[in-house]
Amino acid sequence: MTDAVDTGVSIDDLGPRIRSYRQMRKMTLRQVAEVTEVSVSFLSQLERGASGASIATLHLIADALGLTLPDLFSAEPPPAHQVLRAAERPVIHAAGVDKYILTRRPLQNLEVLEGLVHPGAVVGSRTHSHGDSQELLLVLEGSIRLTLDDETHELDGGDSIEYRSSMGHCVTNDSNTSARVLWIISPPSL
Repeated sequence: MTDAVDTGVSIDDLGPRIRSYRQMRKMTLRQVAEVTEVSVSFLSQLERGASGASIATLHLIADALGLTLPDLFSAEPPPAHQVLRAAERPVIHAAGVDKYILTRRPLQNLEVLEGLVHPGAVVGSRTHSHGDSQELLLVLEGSIRLTLDDETHELDGGDSIEYRSSMGHCVTNDSNTSARVLWIISPPSL
């Protein structure tokens, strides 16, 4: 006898659920197909419930939608309002910077990260770029230097600047104290 796992979502509901998440992200079938390397017609059939998919393919689809596989099968709808406690924030530790993710999944039209840029840190490079999102960088405390392609901008607490993430961009903290910054990205990069 095998153990049954109740995921809360039936296979018949999976396709419409994928469609709902895709539309919430304002992604086309073609965009998801390009990321997952499956055909548009296959995705359309899957969303209509006319086809099934392997776990590996469902993983790729979930990733393309900014979700986990369990998110696809959760019977719980995403809550309309989600409180994210400071202690629960996911954190990305990278050389010279700690980035705290302030937005919960599924990422839709906005991604917000708070960064603590350590003294002497260089985040990114003149050639660092990703996607083609609109970014706003707001300095909360301290000062940083932002290099966009060949332009340099000195920013102090309260200063902000907008740019495209497709531009080469680099944040440098030349001071002796950490700088707190906020990155607001719309739509979020995948």
